[in-house]
Amino acid sequence: MDTRRLQILAELSRLGSMRAVADVLGITTSTVSQQIAALSREMDTALIEPAGRLVRLTPAGRRLAEHAVTILAAVETAHRDLAPGAEPNGTLRVAGFATAIRGYLLPIVVDLAATSPQVHVLIREHEPAESLELLAADEADLALTYDYNLAPAADDPTVSATPLWTARWGLGVPAGAEPGDGTTLDVFARFRTHDWIVNSRNTADEEVIRTLASMAGFRPRVTHQADSLDLVQEMIAAGLGVALLPVDFPTLPGVRLLPLATPDVELRAYAVARHGRLDWPPLALVTDLLNATASR
Repeated sequence: MDTRRLQILAELSRLGSMRAVADVLGITTSTVSQQIAALSREMDTALIEPAGRLVRLTPAGRRLAEHAVTILAAVETAHRDLAPGAEPNGTLRVAGFATAIRGYLLPIVVDLAATSPQVHVLIREHEPAESLELLAADEADLALTYDYNLAPAADDPTVSATPLWTARWGLGVPAGAEPGDGTTLDVFARFRTHDWIVNSRNTADEEVIRTLASMAGFRPRVTHQADSLDLVQEMIAAGLGVALLPVDFPTLPGVRLLPLATPDVELRAYAVARHGRLDWPPLALVTDLLNATASR
């Protein structure tokens, strides 16, 4: 079985059109069609069918595409196993969110300069969805992502996610607000008439806010959006609204952080890589170091 044809089928399953596959792989649409047709003959079953002006995978095509992901990952693993030398050597492209980069990755990069100078790390700051898109497009080798216990990310069978750490979050409110007592839902209910500030590049925290607000019996008035936690705090201090903030994040004088418990709100961080690449020495090294750093 030609692995190149399997790659084309897997990309067709992911992208949904022959034109997109041709663009990603740098070949013609005609070549994509010919290779899929050849694979259909080889498997003795139809793999695609017309869908308007486009095509879609048949049930057999979808099933083979699932096998293709596993087969291609195994081929990549074999190539890695046969690569000369086991010493980590090469450029590792990392895409991740700012907190993970600042607090966990940068100290590792500094140490690598002394312990493994042959490993070079290229860093791109992105929110999880953006990082995963770069990973899928093979424009990143490692994605540092997060979700929340109340807004879990969807499973993706094409990648492997290694849990790194968790962080409790609370509700950031103006310093003059009454702290009060009670559960998370009690805290949310006390601020039902306030504006709510959410992330500008990720919807996970907004999903958490809307879920908890619904459980507390109201619909939150989501108004402002900001990516920087420092800016979010300044907006809270200016009286523009309330927002979720990490418990261990230093607060400004104009901000009070209220604990949230029952239910707890936790951010969960992950190191995500494509199947078949986890044994690549630079990737394995940095992932292990991230795990060690997160466990301290």
